[in-house]
Amino acid sequence: MSTGGLVPQTVRIIGTGLIGGSLGMALGAAGANVQVEDISPGTTALAVELGVGHVAADDEAEPDLVIVAAPPDATAQLVSRALTTWPTALVTDVASVKSVVLDAVARAVEPAQLTRYIGAHPMAGREISGVIAARGDLFRGRPLVVVPHPTTAPEAIGVLQGLATAIGSVPVTMSAAQHDAAVAHVSHVPQVLSSLLATTLLQPDDAALALAGQGLRDTTRIADSDPRLWMEILGANAEAVGQVLGQVRDRLEEILAALETLPGDPDPAIGSRRALAALVADGNRGVRRIPGKHGGASDAFATVTVLVPDRPGELGRLFTEMGEIGVNLEDFRLEHNLGRQVGLGHLAVDSAREELLTRELTARGWSVVGS
Repeated sequence: MSTGGLVPQTVRIIGTGLIGGSLGMALGAAGANVQVEDISPGTTALAVELGVGHVAADDEAEPDLVIVAAPPDATAQLVSRALTTWPTALVTDVASVKSVVLDAVARAVEPAQLTRYIGAHPMAGREISGVIAARGDLFRGRPLVVVPHPTTAPEAIGVLQGLATAIGSVPVTMSAAQHDAAVAHVSHVPQVLSSLLATTLLQPDDAALALAGQGLRDTTRIADSDPRLWMEILGANAEAVGQVLGQVRDRLEEILAALETLPGDPDPAIGSRRALAALVADGNRGVRRIPGKHGGASDAFATVTVLVPDRPGELGRLFTEMGEIGVNLEDFRLEHNLGRQVGLGHLAVDSAREELLTRELTARGWSVVGS
């Protein structure tokens, strides 16, 4: 289990989709010798061509670290195989559910082998999948959850934490149960609710859908996901997801009851109106708890909204001038509907730089909403 710095010297990645491919690019840039392997020869060849890594030669050194980046239903088998094939390597996986993988690996291998296994989960992704979508900067500023178990070798935790730092992630250590409960809240249930909302769009006609604005696009963005992958993820984390959805169901029943009694509610301060107001207010409180960039408090950032003309090069000019002003862009969202001559560019910046950016952009001729 040679570490030799922030990243192991030789890393083998099994599965070169979006996450495996992005890890290969990031680790290669950090100085690791990256070997790639995929069930599809075509995918392996494409990964090599894209710079993810190389196919290991027969006489090449065995890996110090093996990363299994496969769907949840195949992960445990591949982890077990890796622990047996490379008897000195540390083995991890990046599946989005950890308890079922750990339990299956523990049943399949000897206790001495299990000490070399440690789970991981980089909290990053894109709406598009496959190695063609891989990016070496995918993990920058995002948490990477390190998931040891009671018999994990102590040095393995340090290796994974160092790896996270090397690729620009923020290492967070949790048990498998803690991880699965957390991702039910922040990833799995949001996927279910986004997909559920998107199914209601099968009913209205095209004229109704033409009225859609940015709010609908925001809340249904992740609904365009791989059904087979999410079937596996939700099935593997069914208990934790079911508990959160049960809470959603109870709240939804309250709202349905409020809507049924709303027309005859005589007092806006009590009853159904209060239930609806409480829902929105609780939602306000919940969304404010979402951390900002690098896990900082969300009020550390402000949003500056700028009118962006619908002409080639205008968005690039905006970003260039932000750089000239000396304000870093933390996040960006463009709101643009067909037929409008301008879009709304929502610029997330450090709160301390909001006034400077507003003043300087206005001086340069940009229309800043609310200034």
